[in-house]
Amino acid sequence: MFDKILYPTDFSDVAIKALPYVEQLRYAGSSEVIILHVIDRRSLDLLCYDPGNYRTVESNLKGLALENSGFLKKHIEEHGLHAKVLIKTGNPASRILKVVQEEQISVIVMGSHGKTNLAEMLIGSVSERVVRSASCPVLVVKR
Repeated sequence: MFDKILYPTDFSDVAIKALPYVEQLRYAGSSEVIILHVIDRRSLDLLCYDPGNYRTVESNLKGLALENSGFLKKHIEEHGLHAKVLIKTGNPASRILKVVQEEQISVIVMGSHGKTNLAEMLIGSVSERVVRSASCPVLVVKR
């Protein structure tokens, strides 16, 4: 039923809290997990006051994301699931929805809030947009 899981993460506490739900879905027939981290283009633009520095900052953020994702990948594989890591740049909700289509995702498991709680209150959360627009079931784990 849930062959392929998408686990979008910003490495926040709430995202990590969703990890046991990902692991439990193997009992529902899941075999593969796509770990997705999206570098928010808006945050990247704020960090790069010097346009010449943009690629360097983006590369550093990708390196950190790959390192953190590597720990998650190892953990998931220790629980009997195959895992694949994707690091993307852009609008988090849009990228999540695009990966759902590209990877033929069966279910999304994600935290309810990320690291940018203030922005989420003002402009709407990533999880809310994903729930409203996803073409597959979405499991949202609360704090």
